[in-house]
Amino acid sequence: MNNKIKAFVSWSGGKESSFALHQAISGGFQVSYLLNMVTEDGERSRSHGYSSRLIQTQSEALNIPLLQQGCSWKTYEKEFKKAVLNMKENGVKAGIFGDIDIDEHRDWVEGVCREVGIKAELPLWGKNQKELLSEFVNAGFEAIVVATKSEIFGKEWLSKKIDENFIQELEKRKISFCGESGEYHTFVVNGPIFKRKIKLLESNKVFKNNHWFLDILKIKLCNHR
Repeated sequence: MNNKIKAFVSWSGGKESSFALHQAISGGFQVSYLLNMVTEDGERSRSHGYSSRLIQTQSEALNIPLLQQGCSWKTYEKEFKKAVLNMKENGVKAGIFGDIDIDEHRDWVEGVCREVGIKAELPLWGKNQKELLSEFVNAGFEAIVVATKSEIFGKEWLSKKIDENFIQELEKRKISFCGESGEYHTFVVNGPIFKRKIKLLESNKVFKNNHWFLDILKIKLCNHR
C-alpha cells in the first residue's frame, strides 16, 4: 500500500524549485504536479519570465505533469489558490516550495496553503545559501544563468553554468549565493531527478529594464548516456 503524501511543487524552472523537488522526492513525497504561474496570454512564466514552452520541456524531461495557470500580478494569489484547489480535488495534500530565507515569502505560502486546506513544505528553509548551492551542484544538477541584474553581472554571464567556479565568483563579489534578491536567475537542464536532459541549441542575449536575459529560442530533449 502506498502511503506517500501526494504533493505539487511550486515550479519556476530554476535551481531552488528543482532542488526542493529533489528533497521532497528524497523525503518520500509523491510529487504529482508542477505548478507554474504564467502570464495572462500563457506565453511567459511569471516568476523568471522565460517562455512557457521551456517549462513544458522541463515537465517532459522530469516526467511529471505540469499545470500552468494564467494570471496577472494582481490576480496571482486568486489564481494560485484556484489551481491548488483543482489539484486538491485529485488528492494533493501538500505544496512544496523552494523558499530559503525571506520571511514574507514563507508567510505568503503558509497562509495560502492554510486557506485552501493543504500543508506547505519548505525543504530548503533556513539553510546556508553557500552550502545549499554547493549541495545542488554536488548532487549532479546542471543549471545555467538566464537573467541578471545588469549592474551586477554583464551579458557575458548569461548561459554560464552554476558550478564551483561560479560560487567562488559570487563569494568574491559578496553577492547573495542563491540570488534571493533577484541578482540572477537560472534554468535547470539536467539533474538526478531528470529522466532526460535538455540541450540548448539557439539563444539571444536581450537587455530590458536594467536586466540581461537569455532568450532561449531552440532546445531539444536528449537521452542520458
